[in-house]
Amino acid sequence: MTDTTTPLLEVSGLEVSIPVSDGVVHALRGVSLEVRAGEVVGLIGESGGGKSMLARSVVGMLPHGAETSGTVSFRGVDVLTMDAAQLASHRGHGAAMCFQNPRAALEPLRTVRKQLADRLSAHRGLTGAPALAESRALLESVGIRDLDRVLAGYPHELSGGMAQRVMIALALACDPGILLADEPTTGLDVTLTRDALDLLRALATEQGRGVLLISHDIAAAARICDRIVVLRSGEVVESGAAEDVLTNPQDEYTRTLLAAVPDIDRPLPEPTPVAPDAPVKVELADVHVHYRGGIGRKAHHALRGVSLEVRAGETLGVVGESGSGKTTMARMLMGLVPPSSGVARVGDVDLSRMGRASRRRLSRTVQMVFQDPLGALDPRRTVLDAISEPLLPLGLDAAERGRRTADVLARTGLDDSFLTRRPHQLSGGQAQRVGIARALVAEPDVLVFDEPTSALDVTVQAQILELIRSLGASHERAQVFVSHDLATVRSFCDRVVVVYLGEIVEAGTVDEVFHRPQHPYTRALLDAAPRLGGRIVEPRAV
Repeated sequence: MTDTTTPLLEVSGLEVSIPVSDGVVHALRGVSLEVRAGEVVGLIGESGGGKSMLARSVVGMLPHGAETSGTVSFRGVDVLTMDAAQLASHRGHGAAMCFQNPRAALEPLRTVRKQLADRLSAHRGLTGAPALAESRALLESVGIRDLDRVLAGYPHELSGGMAQRVMIALALACDPGILLADEPTTGLDVTLTRDALDLLRALATEQGRGVLLISHDIAAAARICDRIVVLRSGEVVESGAAEDVLTNPQDEYTRTLLAAVPDIDRPLPEPTPVAPDAPVKVELADVHVHYRGGIGRKAHHALRGVSLEVRAGETLGVVGESGSGKTTMARMLMGLVPPSSGVARVGDVDLSRMGRASRRRLSRTVQMVFQDPLGALDPRRTVLDAISEPLLPLGLDAAERGRRTADVLARTGLDDSFLTRRPHQLSGGQAQRVGIARALVAEPDVLVFDEPTSALDVTVQAQILELIRSLGASHERAQVFVSHDLATVRSFCDRVVVVYLGEIVEAGTVDEVFHRPQHPYTRALLDAAPRLGGRIVEPRAV
């Protein structure tokens, strides 16, 4: 029988200081928390708050030279005093980590079967037929049904949701007492997010494991956590039963975080009507996109008879699950994927007839803001170089390019001092502002946003969304916002199209689609969306 009275993990007065070239960084300051068997504890806060450093403390993987005080007790043994042999056993069998980017954490050159076999051999001494049987049982336990295909597959052959399930199965192969889930839902669509969260909840409830959920997605944490701990600048500013923290926060920082969370149940903002005679900036009529098959790759019908219009002054939200065709649509609007048939126009450019001259016009007509703000910038080039690049084909001199670059950067809330910085000197929010400035500098008619806030903290996300909303106030520009975050789309888009298996299955105003959905798929997406009040567990007495 699982002991739920004695903490499985007990962190008490933990201080972590890391020496740097110009002094010392106090990463954690007197942190205390507990996780019991069968319990899910949410650790929330913004980037730089100390969440990942706490996780590294639990598995004994602090940076070289880190100085510590306090205790990190797992089953009565202080991790900070473990020797090498104890740590080798503790990492995996005691505490196992599920990482934010499962594909990057999986070994790209080894099949799922071999990776599971490695874990089972190292931590449980299983080899051969018993290891294969246990591998199949582990994959079944995380909801995978096509066992033979997944076991024989490589990470690049797995969907995002499947890769996350395999990552959890690899962690469970070590038979850990506690599972550390570090941003496990970042980048996943709403149904995959729901499935991943429900799986973590089941691991605690049904298998008696402790789960520490590290996340900046407060709505996701709200779904499954028994207790929530709020971390800011290395300190715990609030902790308690999830219901209490979410509905009656005591600390101002917690209230700020909760206020910044896009919530699908909040009242809709008053829409600004788009003029019925506003010019059409994007037109798709019965568009199909076929990807040809190749060696080891099947042909794919990515878009099937898609028709839509976006007018000047309008923001259109495009929602759907991974693989639905959203990204193909965005890439087509950028001229990166040609339509196989149908009519596709952006501005005065016919996307089915792309010559050199029309490509130059398209680059001035449409620009994209990408999902990964830092990854979208060249690490070797300054902010000035990055933003001014779209101006080069216009034949402007250096002085004019510099003036326009500084002006557009100021519109995004950054001053001239950022012009000489390189990407590694920017925060995620600053990098996304630079990405927006780069998209704006040539004054395009159409902006395409591809999941522009999914990797950002909630407060930074709120700032970027407010910036995008202010840009949308221009009556000369159309915006297409591609996202799996329904609450974000609902908060500021004018109209929404729902894409499923390459087809638009529902379209309408935000009010129509979100409040009176007609298609079963739309209703399923809305039911799966994380909500601050959408809990699936009652708070535990602790």
